[in-house]
Formats: sequence, structure tokens, C-alpha cells
Amino acid sequence: MARATTIQALRNRGISKKTAVILADAGFTLEKLAASKVERLTKFLPKKEAEKVLKKLGAALPPETKPAPKKEKAKPAARGRKPTTKAAEAEPETPLTIPVKAPPLTAGEQEIMDGLKELGRWLPRYVVGELAKKIHGLKLSKKRLHEVLTKIGEKFDLHAIDANESAGIVSAQSIGEPGTQMTMRTFHYAGVAEMNVTLGLPRLIEIVDARRVPSTPIMELFVKSGHTDLEKMRKIATEIEMTSLEDIASIETDLVNMRVLAYPDDHRMRSRGVTWPEIEEKMKKFGEVQEVKRQVGNVEKRARALVVEAGEPSFKKLQRLVEQVRTMKIKGIDGISRAIIRKRGDGYVIYTEGSNLSKILELPYVDASRTTTNSVQEIYEVLGIEAARNAIVNEAYNTLQEQGLTVDIRHIMLVSDMMTNDGDVKAIGRHGISGRKSSVLARAAFEITAHHLLRAAITGEVDYLDGVAENVIVGQPVTLGTGAVNLIYQPPAGLPKPSAIPKPKPVSVPPVPVHVPVPVPAPVPAPVPSSEEAAEPEEPIEEVVP
Repeated sequence: MARATTIQALRNRGISKKTAVILADAGFTLEKLAASKVERLTKFLPKKEAEKVLKKLGAALPPETKPAPKKEKAKPAARGRKPTTKAAEAEPETPLTIPVKAPPLTAGEQEIMDGLKELGRWLPRYVVGELAKKIHGLKLSKKRLHEVLTKIGEKFDLHAIDANESAGIVSAQSIGEPGTQMTMRTFHYAGVAEMNVTLGLPRLIEIVDARRVPSTPIMELFVKSGHTDLEKMRKIATEIEMTSLEDIASIETDLVNMRVLAYPDDHRMRSRGVTWPEIEEKMKKFGEVQEVKRQVGNVEKRARALVVEAGEPSFKKLQRLVEQVRTMKIKGIDGISRAIIRKRGDGYVIYTEGSNLSKILELPYVDASRTTTNSVQEIYEVLGIEAARNAIVNEAYNTLQEQGLTVDIRHIMLVSDMMTNDGDVKAIGRHGISGRKSSVLARAAFEITAHHLLRAAITGEVDYLDGVAENVIVGQPVTLGTGAVNLIYQPPAGLPKPSAIPKPKPVSVPPVPVHVPVPVPAPVPAPVPSSEEAAEPEEPIEEVVP
């Protein structure tokens, strides 16, 4: 590894530039450092720094750097005592108990469960519960009950999804098709005319994109007791509503004396439930309450005001001070700009514009089991991943239901499981599920093709072509449905084994005479006679007459 690359690699692992340069100049690479001991590095670095470097590189050296405790244990007495104290400490530890969340079985459900056990069948708890409600009050014999359970079991097996069925694609189509019929408008919240809330397609997009803050955050507050008392609910609403100084006072600037004056209005203070002592307590760090002359129309009156001095003749500072005074929080919970009380059934419910679940749940009178927010991310941070999963299911299902679209809840459950199965809420997109796919080609097929292929080529990734997109790209059959099955023929056991049949001999056909032209030999030139032979006369050729 080149020096510059080594330095960069060490910097990426959180090692300071100075230390990285020293180690690179000493000839170390990442591999050498990982295999090195502290003693070797102390020749170039202080011991503390060397240990820190090895720790950041994840080298297996901490066990080697802990010989000190072993030396202390060398005394036989200490050896004998320490295990006993450890054993004593370990004794009171009780095994973890997993809480049972499902309610106990009723008598009818227990009877059905026993019948299923005898038949060797299984049904989900929900189906068992529904069946128990249906047959409640009917006198069924054991034989009749078994017949009913067998029939239901057969129906259940028939409705189970087939092996190698592309459940994800079916879910995507089942949610996507109704999504095309959804409206793009924002609607009034159910039963609350004064509040606008995002519904329809924009809300569905917000949910699957796992947006940190929804466009219209809303909370639904329930109280433990006294929800029928309107006066008590009004008091709670004013208590949680965020009140700034701007809401209860008119703020003016005195450019002559370089100060900010806030004149609280008694009527607005009363409606918000704010008193003078509360204002003085909150504003004591900034300024003080004084009797000030105030021009109202043509009349000059003396009025009680909060005075905040700028301290220096700077208009810029005065402007900053005005903003600071205006946004000064007097009471309420951050993020909740408005609280509205609405009647529901016998009692009242508080709806809030804005959301702050963690602070609301700290209030002693709030019913934490029913209070909700439409911010999935906030539910995840406060209540955990399981609660976030349920929130995604509820929000998406209610959004579709509100538009009059019926989508099977199992499709939405599959989507929410995919979004939350890693322990945090992921979006469905390039920053979430699609971007985290193990297949290179599937990631490249979605978005930013060149980036994914380049990264995969640099790091040497392998694509095993398990999914749909990657097989379509390379032109292979998809490994789903019939494509996931290889057929092998196994003959029945009773068939006789096939005997070896001799191969038929080829029929001998007489060769067809083929006329092959005989090549004529080239004329051989006559030998040239020598001088002696040339002297002798040639003998005459005798003609033989038959």
C-alpha cells in the first residue's frame, strides 16, 4: 500500500494526521499494524497513543495488554477468595422471563385448541378467537367440533400462500394500484374543522419515505381521569400549548434609549392562563418590569412594561434582541403550537398542532397507553421499534381507509416489517431498503447505476443472482414460482428395470461402382544418345503379318 493511501486509510479510521504520517514513514501498512504489538509501536509513538491506534484498528491486543490483574491474582489466598465472591454475586441472578403479551385463553378457545391438538392441526390465535365467538352458545359434540375444525383447517391451508410465491411483488401491486386512485389534497382532520392534516397520496408517501417530521404533525391526547370535565380539559390545553411573549404582548423598540419594550395584554394573558409573576420569572435574566410612558393615539399613558436594555448603541444588536424577546418561551411544551378540545363519545379529547411525544408522556395526568402522534420517527425514538412498526401499519391502513380503498392489512404489515426489521425505521428508496440490497445489479437497476457498479467493481462484490431484477437483467429465468423448481423423474417402485437392448446393426448396402478417371502418365522424353550410339545405324522394324 502506498504511503499516501496508508495515511488516508488511517485517517478514515479516526487516527490523527500526525500519528498517521509517523506510522506511514516508519513503513507500516494496515496489515502490519494489525499484526503488531504495543511494544513495537512504542519505538515510534507514546504507549498511550500506540494502544489507542491498535484499539481503533481493532487489533486483538487488549487481552495481551492486561497482564497486570493476573499478577495480583498470583497469591493463593486471593485466588481462592475471588471465585467465591464471584459465585456469590452470580447466585442472585435470575433467568430472564419473556413477558406473555397475549391474553389467556378463554374456555371456548381452550376447547378449540385441544381439538386442534387431537387432530394434529394448527390455526392462528385470531382465527381461534373468532371461531370461539361464533360457536359460543351452540351445543356441539366432540365429533361435530372435529368436523368443523377439519373443514376450517382445510380452508386455511387452501388460503395459505404458495411456496415460492413472490409475496413482495403482490404487496407492492396491491398498495400501488389503489395509490393511483388517491387524491393529492390535504383534508380537514376527522371531526376537527380548524385543523388541516395531510391525507391521501402525500401522506402515504410520507409514511413509506420514513420522513423525520411529517408535513402536519398532530397529536391525540387522552387523560387518565376527568375527561368528561370540560373546564379541566381547557386547563390542560392551555398548560401544554406553547406560549411565547409575542402571543401575550405587543413588542416595540425604543430607538432613542436603545431598548426593547414589551407591553403584556391582560385579556390575552388571561386566555392563555399566564400571570405577571410567571412573566417576571422568565424575563428576569433579560430585563425588568417598569412603569413606562406609552403613546396611545394622541394620549400619553403610563403602562406596565418589560424593559430590555440593548447595552450598547448598535442597531444590529437591538434587532437581534427584538427577535430574542419575541420568541421567548413563557410556558407550555416546545413544538406544540395549538391545542384544540373536541368531544368524542362521552368525554373530550385534545388534538394538538405540532408533536412532542416524550414531553407529553412525562405529564402525570396523560394516559400514555392511548395518546398517539402521527410522527412515526418520534414513536420509534420514544417507544421503540415495535411501536414504530405498529404505527406504520395503522397510519398507512387508516390513510387508505379514509379514501375508501380496501387493501388487505397483510400487505401493509409486510411493508412495515421490511421497513423496521433492522431495528431502525428505513425508507423504501435508495436511502433505505432499495439502497441496502445485497445484489449489485438490483441496486444499479433502481437508481444511480454507474455509482453502484463502480463501487462494486472497486470492492470486488459478487452477485449470486438470487432476486428478480438481476435475473431479468442477465436474461435468465427468475427464481420464483416455476423458476424456483427443478424437476427430476423418479419411476414408480413396481416397474421392471430396463434390460440392455442390443443396438441394431446397420444394414449392409452394396457399394455403388464409381467411374474414376485413370490419370494418363506424362510422356517421358527420349534419352539423348551418346556419340558412339549415334554412329551405329538403326535396325529396320520388321512388320509382322498375321
